[in-house]
Amino acid sequence: MVTCATEPSTRGQWCRDTLAASHLKLISLLVIFVASVIGIASPVLLARRFQSNKPTYDKATLLIKCFAAGVILSTSLVHVLPDAFDALSDCHVSSRHPWKDFPFAGLLTLLGAAAALAVDLTASSHMEGHGHGHGHGQGQKSNYEMVGAESGELSTTESGESVEKMKQRLVSQVLEIGIIFHSVIIGVTMGMSQNKCTIKPLVAALAFHQVFEGMGLGGCIAQAGFSFGTTAYMCFMFAVTTPMGIILGMIVFSVTGYDDSNPNALIMEGLLGALSSGILIYMALVDLIAADFFHNPIMSSQRSIKKLCYVALLLGSASMSILALWA
Repeated sequence: MVTCATEPSTRGQWCRDTLAASHLKLISLLVIFVASVIGIASPVLLARRFQSNKPTYDKATLLIKCFAAGVILSTSLVHVLPDAFDALSDCHVSSRHPWKDFPFAGLLTLLGAAAALAVDLTASSHMEGHGHGHGHGQGQKSNYEMVGAESGELSTTESGESVEKMKQRLVSQVLEIGIIFHSVIIGVTMGMSQNKCTIKPLVAALAFHQVFEGMGLGGCIAQAGFSFGTTAYMCFMFAVTTPMGIILGMIVFSVTGYDDSNPNALIMEGLLGALSSGILIYMALVDLIAADFFHNPIMSSQRSIKKLCYVALLLGSASMSILALWA
């Protein structure tokens, strides 16, 4: 039988200070916002810096994207998924039906990956159909305007590149959805907490966490080639999501009195965390790592680039994994 401790310790009583916790959370809003902006804007600005030199630009965005894949894979496996299991394994939750009868965290992770696959398949089939139709139309037009096979080959190549670019944009958008889920959960959990001893080190750890996670998402956005307006919007949404989550958590606590140890809050945290983990695992392994390491022509033609990309992948994974010591 699982038993939960109900009597708070002396240190626990001293750390539970609503006023001090509120001050720390207000400071964290600015700190985390600035860290998020720095993280997501850095790869985007770096990629635009080399845009005039296309070979260098392609290699730079590929390296950034591989670093991003490592960050996102580590985020899902080292941060999000363990937190989801911990939330649903808490004695206040796991002692109740149906949470003690079935591993719901694993099930929601599976459903998240399956949902990401369904979106990927639907969008890919639509884009491929659009690409083939566009390429066929262009081929017919070029036969009337120009004589020779070269024009048809050129239109087919352009059509393939267009489909690939649309695929990269879809990957970036689905990734942002998964990361926003994760960021909202982090923010709400922190906003509901009244423990100043927990919040103080968490602010610094989350700042670094947002820098690396932002670099991961920013690397994908950079390669997708969005317009300036869309890029700015996606960067802004990532930067404000965690601060908005903190504010939402503070509002939830003030209205309901629920803190981050409330069973209902833990269940919601665990389910949403597991769902976002499944999305991020699928996107990192299938749409980022497998797509680039096995299907990218630059990787296939230049062994040195493949080695550098593998090192970038490991560095991204290691950087995010080390942060699990603090957040």
